[in-house]
Amino acid sequence: MSFYADIILPRLCHVAMRNRRLLPYRERVVGAATGRVLEIGIGSGLNLPFYPAAVREITALDPAAPLLAMARQRARSLPITFLEASAEAIPIESGRFDAVVTTWTLCTIPNAPAALAEMRRVLSPGGRLLFVEHGLAPDDRVRRWQDRLTPPWKALSGGCHLNRPIQTLIEANGFRVERLETGYAPGPKVMTFLYEGAARPA
Repeated sequence: MSFYADIILPRLCHVAMRNRRLLPYRERVVGAATGRVLEIGIGSGLNLPFYPAAVREITALDPAAPLLAMARQRARSLPITFLEASAEAIPIESGRFDAVVTTWTLCTIPNAPAALAEMRRVLSPGGRLLFVEHGLAPDDRVRRWQDRLTPPWKALSGGCHLNRPIQTLIEANGFRVERLETGYAPGPKVMTFLYEGAARPA
């Protein structure tokens, strides 16, 4: 544990994810959730205003206590439980959730395949993984820069990978993608190729 890792870095990430250009993505992905929902990497709670009335219960998971404290301040009257834990070992029984939500989260989880396997485990048979993530771009030139920049970027940004192939990761770890939209958001291309969609347990 360190002051940088526990306090400074979470606040820097919080500022980055406040970008107003990301709001439509949050609205679409979070707004599609229903029933019992697990949000992986709740962070400071920026998604909380977008949960619809169809959501009965939210479990908010994050390994960073300072970010969970910030999220609690945003929770207000939502039916929400906060859980300080890793996505690679979710301490919840199998088949509990109707939806798992991830927004710009898979890039930083050290063992993304293990985390996706856990997400699949806690979903009900008809449940959905709802996601928006940045990752590997389709353009060779951008990919080369993503590969070059990922090692120093990981060191500076708390483990964020610029070059994870999000669709491949999801499909290789127990899911069938049923909806996917991709494209560049405004900003540097190495950081802004987005995957937005929904998947179900295969």
